[in-house]
Amino acid sequence: MKPDVGIVMQGFFGTLLGDVAPHLSAEYSMGHVGIMGLMLHMTGELHDRAADVCLAENREMRALFGHAASLVEDEGLKAKLASAAAGEDASLRISVLGENNAALAALLIELQAHVEESNAPWAAGLEARIWDYLVATMERRELPFPSFG
Repeated sequence: MKPDVGIVMQGFFGTLLGDVAPHLSAEYSMGHVGIMGLMLHMTGELHDRAADVCLAENREMRALFGHAASLVEDEGLKAKLASAAAGEDASLRISVLGENNAALAALLIELQAHVEESNAPWAAGLEARIWDYLVATMERRELPFPSFG
């Protein structure tokens, strides 16, 4: 048997909300069961797309760093950006992708701080590109809510 995490979580969600919650007498307990069910639903959805999200973000940050390395004049930052741009995800394990994502995000913060302090002609365009990336990341990581209809 190969359990599908999303299907298992959806089943738990349905059981908690449809079978368990209606039989609880305390509103507090019903609320907790409802929140637990909702979190199970969201966890299943997020698990299903976790690798895709991390891979996309890591690729986008590396592309952004490659572009930024051609603009930034600070040699130390330029070297970090070029190195990160040349990197790749060697594993599809969520834990490894997440570690890579966190390291790239830390460099993105460093880059953004540098760009925001810069008066160079390229800075405004690069800052806009960073913000576009951040908005896309937020949208990609939006929490899914179940439809009850």
